[in-house]
Amino acid sequence: MAPQELFLDPSHTYRLDLATYRPSRRQPRGFFIRRLTSEADANAVNAIYQSRGMVTVRPDFFWTNRDSRAVTYFVAEDDQTGDILGTVTGVDHRRVFQDAENGSSLWCLAVDPQCRHAGVGEMLVRRLAEHFAARGAGFMDLSVMHDNDQAIALYEKLGFHRVPVFAVKRKNPINENLFTHPPADFDLLNPYARLIVDEAHRRGVAVDVTDAEGGFFRLSFGGRSIHCRESLSELTSAVAMSICDDKAVTRRVVERAGLIVPEQMEAVDDDGALGAFLKKHGRVVVKPARGEQGKGVAVGLETLDEMKNAIRIARELSDRVLVEACFEGEDLRLVVIDYRLVAAAVRRAPRVVGDGHKTIGELIEKQSRRRAAATGGESRIPIDDETRRCVAALGYELSSVLPEGEEVVVRKTANLHTGGSIHDVTEKVHPDLVKAACTAARAIDIPVVGIDLMVRSPGQPDYVFIEANERPGLANHEPQPTAERFVDLLFPRSGVKSAERALAPRA
Repeated sequence: MAPQELFLDPSHTYRLDLATYRPSRRQPRGFFIRRLTSEADANAVNAIYQSRGMVTVRPDFFWTNRDSRAVTYFVAEDDQTGDILGTVTGVDHRRVFQDAENGSSLWCLAVDPQCRHAGVGEMLVRRLAEHFAARGAGFMDLSVMHDNDQAIALYEKLGFHRVPVFAVKRKNPINENLFTHPPADFDLLNPYARLIVDEAHRRGVAVDVTDAEGGFFRLSFGGRSIHCRESLSELTSAVAMSICDDKAVTRRVVERAGLIVPEQMEAVDDDGALGAFLKKHGRVVVKPARGEQGKGVAVGLETLDEMKNAIRIARELSDRVLVEACFEGEDLRLVVIDYRLVAAAVRRAPRVVGDGHKTIGELIEKQSRRRAAATGGESRIPIDDETRRCVAALGYELSSVLPEGEEVVVRKTANLHTGGSIHDVTEKVHPDLVKAACTAARAIDIPVVGIDLMVRSPGQPDYVFIEANERPGLANHEPQPTAERFVDLLFPRSGVKSAERALAPRA
């Protein structure tokens, strides 16, 4: 084997002495650990792998090894929803290669970045350690990237210590990112821009980061060059962007195209008009006419004082403020690229679960740290008037200690940037909702757009249109190929299918 085919793995090896390991007395709260038992489990595990940028495994491989004593799979399942929250894989060295030292190893640990429970990763590692200890293993090894500070901190907390082991690996497409590194300015981009430039770089599309802080970059392939800001490209016209920029204009354009929209009025300094609108609808939404990322939006207002306070806050962001009828349901984001649906996801408002010890404010801060770590710093729950209002509406204050197991929604808006979580429902979305989103995209004449609807359920046809985002975030929609379809739109000949057509023999 030639030397250039090898590389030194940039990982650290850690070992847990199972003879001295002591299980924790703390039990999982809100979830439990069990073995992987079904194809649905395998698919859920692969979805978590994709969301973490990891290599997926053929479902039949999981199934073939489900009863194996050499390879062990555990999953964490949510008590209430049944969702798979995380997974860990372990290998018994004695059964695999007759290890004289009677060791074992943790091969893979992953937790869903949208997970709302604390301690899932820790409990998975502990369960695997206790599994191997009960079978007489002497130690459990693992390999972790040298710069994965969060994982290293967890392992050291559990009693792992670093051992002087170095691994030489053969280069292949799976481990390519371990021995190659994109240009340094890629690391300065936010996750939404980084996702796109990584896909472009993988295809051989030239990338020039023109302003990393703002998320601007230029992509070039063949004789074509396109400037982008995240998912907003030169293919989107100034007119289309202007329509999306003003929520009142957006509403009129899509209503004319036949979409269902909520009743709306512009906020005025007239208590009578505001009170009449509130009386008619019972609950309302206040939002700036211009703005994004959920800033200045207040949902579910039920009193005139709440409305007036929300209008005051929204006017700090936009000179025009809109008041809409509030539609009960779920917040659905549909990503439309080239006038076709690519991804659909339900966005859920941030919530915390009490442990009987921490205050709501402390729980929010802990959840914010976890959300920020899972989203590259893009998602945090702000402690502001809107959060205080939502908590107060439930009869609590930020200083209140939430009873163990009780869950409270701390904001009504479901935007990722204000702590919301996002859950893929592309395979479940009703055809009428897909039609509405694509119709809205064509009415605005915009090739890449995020259409927000309020729906009773993603699988039902009922909806009202909320807004259109001309620069939708393409990250956090795993396993849907959002970045791939975006680069396909910009450079149709750069994809695998184009290459296959070029190599196919002519008839």
